[in-house]
Amino acid sequence: MKIKKAQKEVDHWISSYGVRYFNALTNMALLTEEVGELARIISRTYGEQNFKKGAQKGSLSDEMADILFVLICLANQTGVDLQKAFKKNLEKKTIRDHKRHKHNAKLKT
Repeated sequence: MKIKKAQKEVDHWISSYGVRYFNALTNMALLTEEVGELARIISRTYGEQNFKKGAQKGSLSDEMADILFVLICLANQTGVDLQKAFKKNLEKKTIRDHKRHKHNAKLKT
């Protein structure tokens, strides 16, 4: 699915089921919360921490999708075309970093 289509689908979902967008400040807090939930799963699955006994592990893919949904909400309500912004960001990174990582000795170990 193209990002532009995802933005339209989220907008349709909000108007059909969500009544309206939460304000940008609320969505920013929700985005932070979702990133924290993803961090918890990653730190306990791939890092040095363990899940607490009886704690619900959660789903990596579900948390990533939650983050994407809230990010798209923020983009929609602030007028950001994420597809265009992402393309521009990749172009910026390509120009800036086209040799940077290939010549980083730290990444070769």
